Amino acid sequence: MLYYSLNRQSAPADFRTAAVAGQAPDGGLYFPESIPRFPAGFVESLASLSPADIAYTTLQPYVGHTMPEAVLREICAAAVDFPFPLVPVTEQISALELFHGPTLAFKDVGARFMSRCLGYFSRHETRPVTVLVATSGDTGGAVASGFLGVPGVEVVILYPSGKVSPVQEQQLTALGQNVIALEVRGNFDDCQRLVKQAFRDEAVTSRRRLTSANSINVARWLPQQVYYCYAVAQQQAGSAAPVVAVPSGNFGNLCAGLLAYTSGLPVGHFVAACNANDAVPAYLKSGSYSAQVAVATLSNAMDVGDPSNFSRILELFSHEHPVIQQLLSGYSVTDADTTATIRRVHDQTGYLLDPHGAVAYFALEDYLRQQPGQPGIFLETAHPVKFPDAVEQATGHTVPIPAALDELLSRQKHSILLEPTYEALRAYLLETT
Repeated sequence: MLYYSLNRQSAPADFRTAAVAGQAPDGGLYFPESIPRFPAGFVESLASLSPADIAYTTLQPYVGHTMPEAVLREICAAAVDFPFPLVPVTEQISALELFHGPTLAFKDVGARFMSRCLGYFSRHETRPVTVLVATSGDTGGAVASGFLGVPGVEVVILYPSGKVSPVQEQQLTALGQNVIALEVRGNFDDCQRLVKQAFRDEAVTSRRRLTSANSINVARWLPQQVYYCYAVAQQQAGSAAPVVAVPSGNFGNLCAGLLAYTSGLPVGHFVAACNANDAVPAYLKSGSYSAQVAVATLSNAMDVGDPSNFSRILELFSHEHPVIQQLLSGYSVTDADTTATIRRVHDQTGYLLDPHGAVAYFALEDYLRQQPGQPGIFLETAHPVKFPDAVEQATGHTVPIPAALDELLSRQKHSILLEPTYEALRAYLLETT
């Protein structure tokens, strides 16, 4: 498998090169030259396969010959070594819970997969790697956990000051060791812009071996296909192809689901569930895409005005708006509707949503009103404890803190304040090498 740059000004790269580089030299995202089909009988056998076997079968064509089969199997097994339960909420709607990993967020899978891939690819390198990543909340914590203590790797995380939850901030700033948190006086789009500029700066890249752990990196993006396989594997036998609603910010997760669909996974329809940052829902309605300035919402991990991975969705479907529109519906959900959904679902079913899951639930419920009898699945991407203020405001109840967080929350925060200018980031990267 080779990958080409969406800017089409760089040479094709294999999985190893694409994963280590993060993005192509011309600044474009890497995209696979072909989308593999699942092997015969794979989809029919999902219910009997282990999560590790599903992950290996899904990812092996993308990794190709860049690592031995035994190594890839070991990496896949470690990346998905926790539950992914499909939990019924109503007769028609189920939640695929993706928050049972070490940082209580769906991004644990991609971060664990990527960190182990980079560890393997860099095992003979003498020059350290700098993982430079922007986060709107959960990516940074998952990356910090996945790479914590990995020899030869420094993790530099940019996050928007005051725009992540307390638990998220502790996961970014309290680990220490090889994890550095840069607290940017701006929003996520500022953080993402600064990271992209650093990758194009030869003065920086000549001093540091940079790679990205955002979903722009194929090693972070591609593993998310397994969620959709796990959802279908747990459906009742004979169930119709589900409608899947995905809380969407930078659109890596949804794009991975569309890849799995293109490879042969039976999904009836996808719902892009967004908050007030509605660049993609607006595109789906009009056929014209315009980047926006991100606005802050309760579902902060989705506060992205110009989602990087949407370009991959456009590429996957040859930029054909009618084709994309037929498969994908977009919703923009207000904070008021998010809060009301958390309250209503908890009162009626006892199920506790986080704000991101609530956005997806609201959008899915609205879509299914026109599809009586069709099963719906939404991705619950983070544990409610990561957003205690929003959840407690909606339900009137305190969210119990899992025991695994007690020790982390008692640690001291360490971050470096940074102005939202590239000059500030550049100075840090050059002065600390």
